[in-house]
Amino acid sequence: MRKFLVVLDDSRECLNAMRFAAMRAAHTGAGVTILSVIPPDEFNHWIGVGEVMREEARERIHAHFEVFAKWMRDRQNVDPELVIREGEPVPEILDYIEADAEIGVLVLGAGTGRKGPGPLVTQLTKNSGTLPVPITIVPGDLSKEKLEAIT
Repeated sequence: MRKFLVVLDDSRECLNAMRFAAMRAAHTGAGVTILSVIPPDEFNHWIGVGEVMREEARERIHAHFEVFAKWMRDRQNVDPELVIREGEPVPEILDYIEADAEIGVLVLGAGTGRKGPGPLVTQLTKNSGTLPVPITIVPGDLSKEKLEAIT
């Protein structure tokens, strides 16, 4: 089965990427994998403090995932899977794509602020010519109605 890979982070644009991936998966009979990457710089503390912070990050990710997963199951009849990795986001995303042969499309949300589309979109589009899968970049300010119309 083909799967859409979508990145779960703390960005606002992540919401539209989740919606798009779920709607496309529902319309095409595909699956959704939600990948969240915990950056290593969050844990440059004493060992005990770093472990507590790591566990708190995982709990926060699970809580966010459950919100998205419930919507995907209830509204789109898609049962997503969650993958959590630790490391630098771009290399972890690329490593996961290489490791899971069922990933067919990487879905990213683009920011709408003055800072540009966001660090993931910026970094991954620089190498888009050599990526093993296509990237779909979903504008962060698309309405739900527009997303439904294009999926």
